[in-house]
Amino acid sequence: MSRIEIDAGDLEEVTLTHDEAVLMRGLCAEAVEALGEADLSTQAAMATVELLGCRLPERLVAALLSFRCTGSSSGGLLVRNVPVDERLPATPADGYLPDWRTVGIATAAQLMVMSHLGDVIGYADEKHGRVVQDVAPIAGAENYQENSGSAYLELHTENGFHPHKPDFLSLLCLRPDHDRTGRTLTGTVQRVHSRLSESCVRTLRQPLFRIQFSSSFAQLGSSGYSEPVAVLSGPVDDPELTADFHAMEPMTDEARRALDELEAVLTPSLSSVVLDTGSLLVVDNWRAVHGRTGFTARHDGTDRWLRRCFVVADLRRSRGARRAGSRVLAPLTTILADRSTGPAATPLAGVTGSVSAR
Repeated sequence: MSRIEIDAGDLEEVTLTHDEAVLMRGLCAEAVEALGEADLSTQAAMATVELLGCRLPERLVAALLSFRCTGSSSGGLLVRNVPVDERLPATPADGYLPDWRTVGIATAAQLMVMSHLGDVIGYADEKHGRVVQDVAPIAGAENYQENSGSAYLELHTENGFHPHKPDFLSLLCLRPDHDRTGRTLTGTVQRVHSRLSESCVRTLRQPLFRIQFSSSFAQLGSSGYSEPVAVLSGPVDDPELTADFHAMEPMTDEARRALDELEAVLTPSLSSVVLDTGSLLVVDNWRAVHGRTGFTARHDGTDRWLRRCFVVADLRRSRGARRAGSRVLAPLTTILADRSTGPAATPLAGVTGSVSAR
């Protein structure tokens, strides 16, 4: 169990029937064959996936479209019985699977699901720009507050410091941890808004907070921070949430008290789930934070292994931060430099990354 007590709430769920899973597996096999040796980060590859995704089971598509438009009180949507590859390789010890085709069925399934929520993207700074990333424990990184760790992972907005943060993210489980103690957590302000004090809400709606960049997004040997942001924004009765209880820095004492109050009120309301093989959790990254309880890694090739994917609602907004035909965003330092110097700056094509990024 984690260092905090979790009173699990309900997650909205869709469990695929046998026939629905068989249909989806067939579509995944078609996708793998059609893609061949394609680079998944290209627009052409994503178009192939998106067209096949139009044939997913109607009940699943309806649930995804509803979640995209209205969300859920938990901030998550759990899809069970998603097809994955029958023979899984060892959990990658370094957090990188060399070839996506090794788990081609799972990769295609995740991409097709996410295509109904937006446009799949990757980040050049993170996991070499891959649009489907491996999340697995790495020896020596147990206590990192990033995806390579196995200790309790603080609640956070995914890449909340980034000008093009994901609108939705998904986690597809290929292999759970041995002891089944690694519970994925989600939480929204909607469940607890009435329990926050007026002064807390007022402070959280002011740009009095900044978020430290994850290690792979910062320049080598340095730390970077976002511009000051508000934790709460949008409609009073249905606010959007940007928070990171590890990397967010309040800029005043009042802001610190407000953030502490939010964490204290939010924690008991969290939804939690142990992801099993074939379980895919979609998280609304505008309204929810997510995290994970701790687990013990054995580093024997059978550790917990998730695959992660991001989408944005409107790909065109990031067109100045990507090469034509690519779904991978340029390094953050390049994007920020481009914003400060104007149109003369050109996004770089480099895809260097760090295994310790969230």
